[in-house]
Amino acid sequence: MQKIVQKYGGTSVGTIKKIRHVCSLINKEIKNGNQVAVVSSAMSGETNKLVSLAENFDINKNKLEFDMIVSTGEQISIALISMALKEIGLEGKPLLGWQIPITGSNDFTKAKIKEINDLLILEVMNKGEIPIIAGFQGIDEDNNIVTFGRGGSDTSAVAIAAAIKADRCDIYTDVDGVYTTDPRIVKKAKKLDKISYEEMLEFASLGAKVLQTRSVEMAMRHGVTVQVLSSQKGGTGTFLTKEDEKMENELVSGIAYSKDEANVTLINILDKPGVATKILSPLSVANINVDMIVQTGSENGNNINFTYTVSRKDLKQTISIMEENKINIEFERIITNNSLAKISIIGLGMRTHTGVANKMFSALASKNINIHVISTSEIKISVLIDEDSIEKALNILHSTFELDKK
Repeated sequence: MQKIVQKYGGTSVGTIKKIRHVCSLINKEIKNGNQVAVVSSAMSGETNKLVSLAENFDINKNKLEFDMIVSTGEQISIALISMALKEIGLEGKPLLGWQIPITGSNDFTKAKIKEINDLLILEVMNKGEIPIIAGFQGIDEDNNIVTFGRGGSDTSAVAIAAAIKADRCDIYTDVDGVYTTDPRIVKKAKKLDKISYEEMLEFASLGAKVLQTRSVEMAMRHGVTVQVLSSQKGGTGTFLTKEDEKMENELVSGIAYSKDEANVTLINILDKPGVATKILSPLSVANINVDMIVQTGSENGNNINFTYTVSRKDLKQTISIMEENKINIEFERIITNNSLAKISIIGLGMRTHTGVANKMFSALASKNINIHVISTSEIKISVLIDEDSIEKALNILHSTFELDKK
């Protein structure tokens, strides 16, 4: 007998018909002789409705109340799942975060999970019942309801799997697994049977919407085996696991991309110690995330140009902050470009194989794709290119690294 945590996203429980289908998937696992704990998101669209109600007021002044409002969506979905289970002769036990309890930090709207008491969950499972747990929510040390931010239900599910020492955490979504790249752009994209935690973490951080970064970090930290699969298509999905020798032998596992890129270059800065801090510190204070950074020297050797990327939504504020700090930073002018995209190849094999970057750059050059900025890490190479070159870039790189043969 195995302990399985099943997490269902909003689209999987979006209608009563879909909820009944979810119950058939739960029943299938029960019939296989396994114990099941269920974690559910709110029905698709419900959280947005609740957010709209709260936005009639100043959310920054009412974060406690905001979390109380948006956490109610999951209460509805877990009750409906429990009712649907009874129709097929199974007994469910709907549980909210505070009942377990799932304890989070006292950071409203973006709390981090600190502790999960596994006693009630295991007690319900050992009685032959199915705990149906509201994802996305918990309580802080003052017994206030807190929510775990975007992707919070995935994080809840992985954390619960770790707490009860589950054999596997199945995360049901509207996709049937993790692909080598976006199959809407590259028709030959293949679904991966498995991917390492580290590779998935890179995919998630680069904008892949299959899983959020926090849930992958949680799985890696606690060694939870996670399967990403579709609630509608059936079949096996993609497994997140510890790296093995076969993974390390594969040069590139996949290609990720992001269109949410804006480039900022500060021209002619006097080159002296502490200049990077002067540029980046005010951005950090404003909670603006800086990604790729390049520093280049000027012809006279005394000045530099400093280039970095931010999210497009942060570009206007970034320019304003730089102008406010112009005298302190001592730059001549700002050049920006918000028509760029980031393409990243990811793979554990980069640790032990040489020539990967050259192969990538040669492939892009063969299609006359200009590279604006380059950034590398141990298992990733990222380049900034013109946005209108995304389709060409993804297809040539997918072919060059033979990902269509996986």
